[in-house]
Amino acid sequence: MSNESRAEQIEYAIESDLTVDEFVGVLKASMLSERRPVDDHACIEGMLEHADLIVTARARGALIGIARSVTDFHYCCYLSDLAVDERYQKRGIGKRLIDETQNRLGSRCTLILLSAPAAIEYYPRLGFEKHSQAWILKPGKHTK
Repeated sequence: MSNESRAEQIEYAIESDLTVDEFVGVLKASMLSERRPVDDHACIEGMLEHADLIVTARARGALIGIARSVTDFHYCCYLSDLAVDERYQKRGIGKRLIDETQNRLGSRCTLILLSAPAAIEYYPRLGFEKHSQAWILKPGKHTK
C-alpha cells in the first residue's frame, strides 16, 4: 500500500473531549510517554482540559496521533505534544498534524516547541528554525 493511500485512511479532526486513556495510549505508542507524567491521572486530565487546541489523527476510529497546543491563536502557540503511534510514523502524519494546527492559528502566530531528543533532526526538515534563547524553569525551581 502506498503512503498516499495509507494517508487517505487517516482522519484528522479538532477534538476537545479526549479521554485520559486515549491520550496516554498514544503517548505510550509513540514513546513520548518517557517524558510525560502518564501515571499521574490528574495531571494528564489537566493537560487535556486546559489545552487550547487538540488536533487528532485517527485510523478506523483509533487515536494514532495528536498535536496538543497551548495558544492565544494570534501571537504564539506552544505545541506541547506531538505524538504519532510508532506503527504509523514516517507516513507524514506528524507533518499533517502540524499543518492542521497551523491552519487554526492566525497568520502571524509563531509555532514553538521543545523537541524530544529522538526528533531533533525531524523538525529542521519541516522548516523549523532552532532557537538558542529558549529557557525553562522546571517544577520545584523558583526564580532567585
